[in-house]
Amino acid sequence: MAHADPHPRTWLGSDARLARVVGRPVQSFLAVEAAGGILLVAATVVALVWANSPWRESYEQLVHTHLSIAAGSFHIDESLQHVVNDGLMALFFFVVGLEIKRELVAGELRDRRAAVLPVVAALGGMVVPAAVFLAFNLGGRGEHGWGIPMATDIAFALGVVALLGKRVPAPLKVFLLTLAIVDDIGAIVVIAVFYSDGIRWTWFVEAVVVLGLVVLAKRARVRSLAVYVVLGVAAWLFVFESGVHATIAGVVLGLLTPARPLLPEPEAEAIVDQLEGRTDLTAADVRRVEFLVRESVPPTERLEHALHPWTSYVIVPLFAFANAGIVLSGDAVTDPSAVLVGVVLGLVAGKTVGISVFSWAAVKLGWGVLPEGVRFSQLVGVAALGGIGFTVSLFITALAFEGEPGLADQAKIGILVASVAAAAIGSVALTLAVRRTA
Repeated sequence: MAHADPHPRTWLGSDARLARVVGRPVQSFLAVEAAGGILLVAATVVALVWANSPWRESYEQLVHTHLSIAAGSFHIDESLQHVVNDGLMALFFFVVGLEIKRELVAGELRDRRAAVLPVVAALGGMVVPAAVFLAFNLGGRGEHGWGIPMATDIAFALGVVALLGKRVPAPLKVFLLTLAIVDDIGAIVVIAVFYSDGIRWTWFVEAVVVLGLVVLAKRARVRSLAVYVVLGVAAWLFVFESGVHATIAGVVLGLLTPARPLLPEPEAEAIVDQLEGRTDLTAADVRRVEFLVRESVPPTERLEHALHPWTSYVIVPLFAFANAGIVLSGDAVTDPSAVLVGVVLGLVAGKTVGISVFSWAAVKLGWGVLPEGVRFSQLVGVAALGGIGFTVSLFITALAFEGEPGLADQAKIGILVASVAAAAIGSVALTLAVRRTA
């Protein structure tokens, strides 16, 4: 007689056909480090194919479908594309803010000497590409797009690094991650200062007040997630109405999140040790231990862990789908515009030269040192990968050329071409560098 399993397996671990054919393969895929980048590429391909198919009008209708929210006299009416760009991407930038805060408190940016090289490299990777773009567009209609080639896509670049495996030493991966974080800080400043509308001060002051309430709640050790969600949504709304781009609210909220545990880890471990082996444990005891253990993990780490799958596997691919659907024409290849050329050369050549030269100068001047076990030829390969500007570059394109679809499409084509070229050039350069050191 068969006995019932006292510990029934989860659905994913069962023999159900759907679990075997779909569930477990999807779970395995999402565990791969490059999964986010793969989904990003897939969403981009779908958007490009759809936008260049006989059904292109249905794509346009979908991304420009209007969504409305009304409460009394308050009313927001935005297209699906703007909802993704202004709303969902605020969550993406919130996670970026969490990553920046973690790096500043407990990561590479905490040690000033270790941070000098990637910070200087990132500076070169922003200044030189912008200068290259302006060399082709200064005084022209596309001049306002100078910020487009400044960005590096963390997910995409790290996805390529993950696919290269052992050809990229661990210290070099840390260098790329730190460089990309600093690059994000630069992009955030550029968006806030140069790509926001005129400030409406009443809304701006209200946003500052709400952010101040977040700080007070944090100091009062308010732990209710509902309180911070309400304050966060209010901050996003007020920043949106103020004219400053709404995603900046996400970054600021990320930076305000505590990066140190609310409860020291040894204290939590001591409580767990006291309860271990007890036979009279109640559900309340278990919940208390769970709370204490959770509080010994920094809030930034907990939130990153909870939100990263949503931003990497849903929001960023959805953003790519909503923004990468451009009509490809032969004219873009036979007669490329100054915007297209500026974006391609800015990302591919500007990033490689800027990061490499500024890094070389920092080492020669004694400001920083190369990561342990890393040769300069390998750093040049990573510099080339910095030209993958995909997500943030597309984001800045939408801000720089809003209302000018022709220029926006040229910039998007340039971003696509440059990102593919940068990934290929960086991969080849890193592979050759490894062979020389073997």
